[in-house]
Amino acid sequence: MEKLFKGVAQFRLDDFEKHKELFRELGQEQKPHTLFVGCADSRVVPDLITRTMPGELFTVRNIANIVPPYRQTEEYVGTTSSVEYAVQVLEVENIVICGHSNCGGCAAMNKPASELDHIPNVRRWLEVSSEVRARVDRQMTVESPEKREWLTEQINILVQMRNLLTYPYVLERYKDGRLKIYGWYYIIETGEIFNYNDQNQTFELVEG
Repeated sequence: MEKLFKGVAQFRLDDFEKHKELFRELGQEQKPHTLFVGCADSRVVPDLITRTMPGELFTVRNIANIVPPYRQTEEYVGTTSSVEYAVQVLEVENIVICGHSNCGGCAAMNKPASELDHIPNVRRWLEVSSEVRARVDRQMTVESPEKREWLTEQINILVQMRNLLTYPYVLERYKDGRLKIYGWYYIIETGEIFNYNDQNQTFELVEG
């Protein structure tokens, strides 16, 4: 914790002072242009990999960057309510679903349910993407741990993009061009990000 406390103090002395006017404006309202749905993995830092400033991204992070299908419920639904707020209140222009390499949540999708008995809430959460494993199996011609890993991570991104379109207000804005949806695959060890191209159905490297 000492490192965190020192970091807070350094932020106030350096970064905050450097962007004092920006923070003064942000103290009154936020107008993010993008909803960023990413994995809670500590190695995925949205502001860092997108070089964005405070106020630009409305960020949701959870295990395996999952977006549950739309439903009205009396349950407590963090991700669903965040999508609702970002689109209905903040009126974001973009939604990015960002998966990544070496994702523990995605790896768990390929494990027997019994191996997740010690993390029952995680197991239940991953059921949202239960179709991913079957879709990966259909594409596996020869068993390869590496191929299974990246196929699982990438197909999981596509499932969440589709799930977004079950939200009526997302679908409406997407159809009339007010909202764009992107699927990103981030390779941690290389820093590369691949964006899904719906026309040719492949992930393409984002280049400057």
